[in-house]
Order: sequence, then structure tokens, then C-alpha cells
Amino acid sequence: MKNYQFTNNWFDFHAKPTWDQLLPQINPNKFLEIGSYEGASTCYLIEKAGHLDIEIHCIDTWTGGVEHSEINMSLVEERFINNTQVAKSKVPGTVELFAHKGFSDIVLAQLLASGKQNYFDFIYVDGSHQAPDVLCDALLSFRLLKNNGYMVFDDYLWQEPLSYGTDPIRCPKPAIDAFTNIYCRKIRILSAPLYQLYIQKISD
Repeated sequence: MKNYQFTNNWFDFHAKPTWDQLLPQINPNKFLEIGSYEGASTCYLIEKAGHLDIEIHCIDTWTGGVEHSEINMSLVEERFINNTQVAKSKVPGTVELFAHKGFSDIVLAQLLASGKQNYFDFIYVDGSHQAPDVLCDALLSFRLLKNNGYMVFDDYLWQEPLSYGTDPIRCPKPAIDAFTNIYCRKIRILSAPLYQLYIQKISD
């Protein structure tokens, strides 16, 4: 059997401790992930929930963002394919894995058009870090999320390193704040480390 091929421990450091506590409490089996990279979070979900029959949709261009300019994204995509195959081989349940290669706004709209409104139990938003893209991902993902489902925003405090300082349009936080403020009566914000932000949908 092949082994996992990960080149970083971002997921283990920022998300895994909280997910270890959250996932057993909510027992999700339908997952949506925006931004999959090498598949670290995907593999975690497969191993954690793969005793059940689960469905995971992964959205990524596998071309990278500004922070990936010096990374060979073709190799990243190859590692995603290898890693998810390894994860699937480790679990007894049936894993339906759909890798949607494309821009998230298009794929999310297609999922909505295919009848998946209020469909997913757990959505992980970790795609583009540009505020307009993050806001679009949040709005469309909310439509796809079940009532009482959970959405996780990664890189809440990430900032693009720029010579002139911070540009609020080129980081996730302003978009996530705008979404949580406007949807404040439809969501519950969960207590979690600030590098990620966790919400629960309480109404449409």
C-alpha cells in the first residue's frame, strides 16, 4: 500500500485538535471542502468518518494562489490523488469522493443547480484568500449547508505579505466578518482558536 505524501503540517497544526473534539459530537457523513491542496483535511475526514458510508466533494483548481507561486501545483494535485487513495484503502465504509477541478464559484453554483441545497453536514472553506472570493464561497456554501450543519473558515487571520502593508481586500478576515455580521441571526459562532472560525447554521 502506498504511503501518505504530505509536504507540510498546516492541517495538523491549525485544525486537527479542534476537529478531534468536534467531529465525534456531530457525526457528519456529507462533506464539502473548498481548497484541498494535498488532501490533508480530506484524508483526515475519510479516516475519522470512514467507518460510515460517506460522501466528500473537494473543490480546487490545483493551480494555487499568490502564496503558492513557487510551488509545483501539478505535483500537489498528484499527491492529493495518492493521499486520498491511501485514506480510502484504510477504512471499511464506502467513500464517495468527488474531485471538482475548477473555480469554486462555478462549482458551488453547479452543486446548487444539481439540487444540493441544504445537503452538506460539514463544509470547510479554505480556497482563495482574496476577500471577494472568500465572501462568494461563504454565501454559496451557506445555501449548500444543512440546518444545524457546521462551516469552518480557515486562515481567518492570514494576511498576504505586501511591501506597503496589509490590504483588507487581499485577506480572508474582512469577508468572513461581513458574512458573520450579515448572517448573525442565521448562524451561531462557536468557540475555537482564532486562526480558524467555526459556525453552525441555525436557519435558512
